[in-house]
Amino acid sequence: MLILIYLSACTNNNSIPKPREYFRISFPEKEYQSFNENYPYSFDYPVYAKISKDSDANTEPYWINMNMPAYKATIHISYKEVNNDVGKFIEDSHILAYKHVVKADAINEAIFANDSLSVFCKLYSIEGNAATPMQFHITDSVNHFLRGSLYFNVPPNKDSLAPAIDFLIEDVIYLMETFKWKN
Repeated sequence: MLILIYLSACTNNNSIPKPREYFRISFPEKEYQSFNENYPYSFDYPVYAKISKDSDANTEPYWINMNMPAYKATIHISYKEVNNDVGKFIEDSHILAYKHVVKADAINEAIFANDSLSVFCKLYSIEGNAATPMQFHITDSVNHFLRGSLYFNVPPNKDSLAPAIDFLIEDVIYLMETFKWKN
């Protein structure tokens, strides 16, 4: 009789498996430093980022990478001089952002401008499991064009990367707000 009670108690086990969870990421306080090298532009960037010259074979002058090793993230920044072809650069930037529409749930655009410094920016926020969750470009419409894109060195997963993306988008906006062209 005791064995029957014991076996019947064990068969009514209604255990539910725990859902898969992601590691908690702790973020530092926002603190910035100035990038003011011998480049045609300057801006402020986070102290937890390291800037290095782009070493890719197709690199052009003034291309840099802003690495954030704690988040396995890099913002690739490229620069072009404008010679009556700013429209082509803007269109190329738009096409590169919208190439991710296949994997994106949505692509949101935001425009930032500082008329007194001739700094005009567009930020593409790409939601979903796209390779790059954020791209932007900055121009003065006459002489300079700069483009940036954020990549993580991990497979795209919108749920696990969302906190890092939300944290880093603030840094990109701050970069745009402090951006200046040099003559």
